[in-house]
Amino acid sequence: MGKHKLARFAENLTFPNLLQVGYEQLQQEGFQWRGRWAEYFGNNHPIVLELGCGKGDYTIALSKENPGCNYIGVDIKGARLWRGAKTAHEEQLHNVAFIRTKIELITSFFAEEEVSELWITFPDPQPKKPNKRLTSERFLSLYRHILKPESAIHLKTDSQELFEYTLGEVIPQGGHSVDFATADLYASGYGGDATAVQTFYERMFLAEGKPITYIKFFM
Repeated sequence: MGKHKLARFAENLTFPNLLQVGYEQLQQEGFQWRGRWAEYFGNNHPIVLELGCGKGDYTIALSKENPGCNYIGVDIKGARLWRGAKTAHEEQLHNVAFIRTKIELITSFFAEEEVSELWITFPDPQPKKPNKRLTSERFLSLYRHILKPESAIHLKTDSQELFEYTLGEVIPQGGHSVDFATADLYASGYGGDATAVQTFYERMFLAEGKPITYIKFFM
């Protein structure tokens, strides 16, 4: 492991907005703020999650645009989370937090109906392992426990396969209602947060000429 990454891991430990709990500790003691996020943030504002957040592009950008919401980025990669946590700390964004964990453990961090909205931005499309896709029924069943009724889920991806799988298989089978779906977001004329924020990977894909797909549906 490079010194650069080690330095980031060490700095992560100093960020009050980056929460890391080992698996054994999580199983034995639980998570301190589960069911108490209003106490953590000091308000009862809606909670919005960015799953597989990487550097936290959406978490940071949306927190600035919508101070009346609390934003939490979730990822397992500590070196990537470093960037988002550092930015939020330096800019004193008090409605931002990050959790380092696997998405499979998400219900250990949030109580029933504690979350109001989900963003899934450019996840691994898992072409050979559909059950590991973040929009598979396996994961939707986890989200169902933590989301309020009729909460919105946003999927942005360059993967046509993941887009078609989610729109054509998962959503109909689960009986979810679709607010908007497009195979080419920037040619669709759709606005709002879906186009206002571009992640690091999104900018890279757009530079390569790849269309960005987008779905907004309800749990």
